[in-house]
Amino acid sequence: MCQLNNYNDFEMQERNTTLGEFIIENQKAFQYSTGELSRIINSIRLAAKVVNYKVNKAGLVDIVGAAGEQNIQGEDQQKLDVFANETFIQTLINREIVCGIASEENDDYITVAGADNSHNNKYVVLMDPLDGSSNIDVNVSVGTIFSVFRRITPMGTPVQMEDFLQPGVNQVAAGYVIYGTSTMLVYTTGHGVNGFTLNPAIGTFYLSHPNMQYKEDGTIYSINEGNYVHFPQGVKDYLKYCQKEEGDRPYTSRYIGSLVSDFHRNMIKGGIYIYPTSSKAPKGKLRLLYECNPMAFLAEQAGGKASDGFKRIMEIQPTELHQRVSFFCGSKNMVTKAEEFMENAEK
Repeated sequence: MCQLNNYNDFEMQERNTTLGEFIIENQKAFQYSTGELSRIINSIRLAAKVVNYKVNKAGLVDIVGAAGEQNIQGEDQQKLDVFANETFIQTLINREIVCGIASEENDDYITVAGADNSHNNKYVVLMDPLDGSSNIDVNVSVGTIFSVFRRITPMGTPVQMEDFLQPGVNQVAAGYVIYGTSTMLVYTTGHGVNGFTLNPAIGTFYLSHPNMQYKEDGTIYSINEGNYVHFPQGVKDYLKYCQKEEGDRPYTSRYIGSLVSDFHRNMIKGGIYIYPTSSKAPKGKLRLLYECNPMAFLAEQAGGKASDGFKRIMEIQPTELHQRVSFFCGSKNMVTKAEEFMENAEK
C-alpha cells in the first residue's frame, strides 16, 4: 500500500508544470526577453538545489557553526553563509549570463566578464545567499533572496556602481528560496507571483502555488517585540492597536526571525512583517538592495504593500551597496494602518 501511495504521488507530480516548463511558457511575457533572464532563473534553481542538499545535511556534516569571519556588516559569518555565497556566485559566473553580482556577504560588487573578456551581458544580480543562517544550528527554516536588474551603463563596458544602485521599481525579477519542511522557489518577473516546490526524489521543482496573493487584511503581526522599548512611538502605538481586543483583534503574534520564513507565512495566511528603525539601529537593520527591494517587489505583485513606514520601498533611491532601511511589508490594509500610526506619531 505504501509503495502504491508513493507511486500515485509521483504520478500527481508528473501532471504538474515544472519550473523549467513554466519559464519557457512565460518568457514571451517579458519585454526584454532574449533568453538571459530565463537562464538566470534556471541558474538560481540549480544553485538552490545544491544549497538545499547542504542545508538538509547540516546536522550530519561539518557545515554548521561560525566560519570564524565577519561580513561587511560586522556580523559573524556562518559556514553555510560562505558555502551558499560561493555556490550562487560560481553558478552565475560559470553560466556567463550576468555582467555583475552583489552579495550581502561581499564588501563590493563583482564584475563578471565573458570567456572572451567581453561585457555584453545585460543583467546584474543582487542577493542574500542565506537569510536567517544563524537559525541553522537550531533547525529553523532559512532562505535565499535574489533581485535582478537590467544594467544601465553601456553594453560592452564593465559594470559600475550605478548598475546596482537602482530603485526597486527597476527590478525585472525577484524571488526567494525557502529551505524548510519542503523547499520552495518563489519568484516574479512582474506578472504575478508563483511558487514551485522541490520534489527531492527526482530533483525537480513543480508549480505548487500558482498566482500567490496576500489577503487585503490579515491577523498576524511579525516583529521582534523584545526590542519594544527601542522602537519609534508610531510602532509602539501600532503594536498596542494589534493587541487591543476589538473586531478581529487581538492579532496573533508570529515571529521566526528569518525574513524569508516570516514573509512566506504572511503571504499565504495574511499578515504584516515589521523591522523598524530603533534606538539600537537608527537606520534600520534590513538591507534595501538584498532583502527589502526583492521582498517589496514580490509583495506588490501578490497584492500586498511594502513601505519604510512612510513611503514606498521600491521608490527609495539607494546611495550605498549595503544600505539599511526600516521595513513594513505584508497585507495592504495592515501596512496602510501601520503607516497611519507612524505619521500620527510624527505630528
